[in-house]
Amino acid sequence: MDEAGRTARILIVDDELINRKVLEGLLKSYGLACVSADSGPAALALLDESIDLVLLDIMMPGMDGFLVAKAIREMPRFADLPIVMVTALSAKEDRLRAVEAGANDFVAKPIDSTELSVRMKSLLRMKGYHDEVKGYQLHLEQMVAEKTKALRGALVELEHARLATVRAHMETIHKLSAAAEYKDEDTASHIMRMSRYCAVIAEHAGLDDETVDLILNSSPMHDIGKMGIPDAILLKPGKLNDQEWEVMRRHTVMGANILGDSTSKYLEAGAVIAATHHEKWDGSGYPNALAGEDIPLFGRICAVADVFDALTTRRPYKEALSNAEAIEIMARGRGSHFDPALFDIFLARFTVIEAIQQEYRD
Repeated sequence: MDEAGRTARILIVDDELINRKVLEGLLKSYGLACVSADSGPAALALLDESIDLVLLDIMMPGMDGFLVAKAIREMPRFADLPIVMVTALSAKEDRLRAVEAGANDFVAKPIDSTELSVRMKSLLRMKGYHDEVKGYQLHLEQMVAEKTKALRGALVELEHARLATVRAHMETIHKLSAAAEYKDEDTASHIMRMSRYCAVIAEHAGLDDETVDLILNSSPMHDIGKMGIPDAILLKPGKLNDQEWEVMRRHTVMGANILGDSTSKYLEAGAVIAATHHEKWDGSGYPNALAGEDIPLFGRICAVADVFDALTTRRPYKEALSNAEAIEIMARGRGSHFDPALFDIFLARFTVIEAIQQEYRD
């Protein structure tokens, strides 16, 4: 049985009837199910997702075991399917040729029952792990696709509502941004504070009113990619492990993909912010390790605002820091994490920042 409790199914390929019968008897004694083919073409015809391992004879007329293994590996859906060559060949060249064709292991003739059992158990266990990973990836991709499809539908409707007022347009964008935050009650006002922090920095960085308005109304969408992150990771109270952190980092790319290719300047700016607000001035950020002014200005501004609000807000995995503690930590990142000029503007306008913080307190 495999890791999921299902009886593993083995495809036996051998042109000799007696050999197939012997192997069938051995596999059934192991508690395995099996199906047999007397040639390469017959084996390929029987091959489907129910097969967990192939026991493949090398010396067969017409299509030999090398060609069968190569044909299996040329099908992407069977890239991880274990193939065990059953062979009387012992030459190093033959074994190298089998590996090049796609074989995972060998069993010598005459077959030793114990050896066959051990080798098959190891390969079936490995396939079980691969199947679990593929199942998890498929589930994640389906979930992201469903949420992305739903969100894109909402954005299409938004574009069709061009005759609506600017105020209604902005309210809808804020509702979409809030969708990425709704699971965590402690961040309900995060996008309100963070977007206004961005506007303060942008204004005093010398940007015109239209550009300040653009970052004010686009920055709330910075974390919209978190809609595609599983709850178990997004709301985990403890530190993320390496695999979970790798999944979490994808929210930047997911957000950019969701918001990109739009006719709305707000959504296009939101896509830039989503993709770059975790980049760092020294190039150590993600997802693209951009550095310095290669990081778009909106992303650099958002980085300062987002980190400050994250540090001073309670989250499932931490308590809120005081403003003084947050500034002390951020100051150590001036010139490494943050654009030093923008961080200096943030400090210079900190009384305004604190007023916004109080107005939009959770």
